[in-house]
Amino acid sequence: MPAKSKAQQQAAGAALAAKRGEMGKSELKGSARQMFDSMTEDELEDFAKTSRKGKPEHASNS
Repeated sequence: MPAKSKAQQQAAGAALAAKRGEMGKSELKGSARQMFDSMTEDELEDFAKTSRKGKPEHASNS
């Protein structure tokens, strides 16, 4: 499943880095921490590898 916004893609990248031990979980904030807790490494990788081109900065709530 691809990320729907640049912010979602970046949060997934941060959570993935923490899952891989490249950064500490304590450095994560907001949605990145929620993603870390609720998603597998494979799911995070799918979100993080999404191209940012043409994506809005933030996803709409609708």
